[in-house]
Amino acid sequence: MAKLNTEARMTIKTLARKGVPNTQIADMLGVTEGTVRYQRRQMAEAPVDGRSLQPQRAALYAVAIAYWREQRGEAVNLAELHVWLEREHGYTGSLRSIQRYYGRAYPPPKVRARRRVETPPGAQSQVDWAHFPGIIIGGERCDLYGFRLVLSHSRYAPVVWSTGKDQLAWHRCHNEALRRAGGVTATIRVDNEKTAVVRGAGAWGVINPSYRSYARLMRFHIDACAPRQPQAKGKVERNVRSHRGSANPKFQAWRDLEELQAWSDEQVELDARRRQCPSTGTTVQEAWEAEKPLLTPLPEPMWEPFDLLATRRVSLDCLVSFESRRYSVPFALTGESVEVRGCAETVQVLHGRQIVAVHRRHTDARLIIDRAHYDGESTLRVQAPTPLGKMGRRIHELASMPVEHRSIELYHALAEVAR
Repeated sequence: MAKLNTEARMTIKTLARKGVPNTQIADMLGVTEGTVRYQRRQMAEAPVDGRSLQPQRAALYAVAIAYWREQRGEAVNLAELHVWLEREHGYTGSLRSIQRYYGRAYPPPKVRARRRVETPPGAQSQVDWAHFPGIIIGGERCDLYGFRLVLSHSRYAPVVWSTGKDQLAWHRCHNEALRRAGGVTATIRVDNEKTAVVRGAGAWGVINPSYRSYARLMRFHIDACAPRQPQAKGKVERNVRSHRGSANPKFQAWRDLEELQAWSDEQVELDARRRQCPSTGTTVQEAWEAEKPLLTPLPEPMWEPFDLLATRRVSLDCLVSFESRRYSVPFALTGESVEVRGCAETVQVLHGRQIVAVHRRHTDARLIIDRAHYDGESTLRVQAPTPLGKMGRRIHELASMPVEHRSIELYHALAEVAR
């Protein structure tokens, strides 16, 4: 007869309690059916452990425990109960003693059922990052991040690759994923990344101001997922797991990120034609084609990704301050509040939803002026700046010319104007 260890005997005991036949238990453990019968008989005939008949120390505090349970309801934290008994009643037993007593004295808490919700077309999409370390790009190993967006109704799931997870990458990947999806859903469910939620989590979290502005421009509502509730965005979680398996890029080397992105786009299309959409019974591709007309159209052109956002009031000299620099805006906005965005290479100034000024970002200069912002007719609210005189125009003409092309005659003409 095969000699079984303690783990195997406990396995037999557990499976027998669940009604599993002896033959199946024997096959699972690789022993004979007679061995299983013998072990079950030994367990049935085993003498009762005398320790189980001894009174539990925690039972002496049954009244106090009942009072605690009445105050707290069924959701009792037994560790807190243990501390309370020690402090208030001088209890000297262990936490394990309380756990054993409570498990015997009170019924187990109710099992909380989950509500399964299938969203209508165009209502929701879910997004998440997946980390892929050690991908070979251009002959070098690097860490990549796959940004996955899943349309909750059709299950169409484009993926966008990125080398980082900062705010610019977050917005850029949104742009690319939504472009591949063909539009924007009414809501986007996000995890509690700092690029989405700067503080807190879920419905009580504080949304990142840059992301909130981006959502307003793209016309979707941010739906922050509750903390430690992965099932609340299970569609994208499942896609991320599948992505690590069948569509994992680590199994080959890539010339550049563009080649990897093209391969991923092809895999997404093949997967959409192969998989079935549980909501409609059709393929994911067919369900997606039916869902696209219900998506919010993308703006043309797409908004440039930005990582910094500020609201500024335009000064009397038609300037706004941003990142220790001052940028000009059209004079008609003097005294108005504008939104200033720090994009990858530019600084954009918006009034409402309209871009009114664009300047280069991170320049050496601290004062960046576009002369055209001071030209034009007065408005009902703002008087146009005084036009440049002869001296001002000559100075600008001289400044706009390369030094090697400035003749002495130009300086003489400038002196004449000064007289």
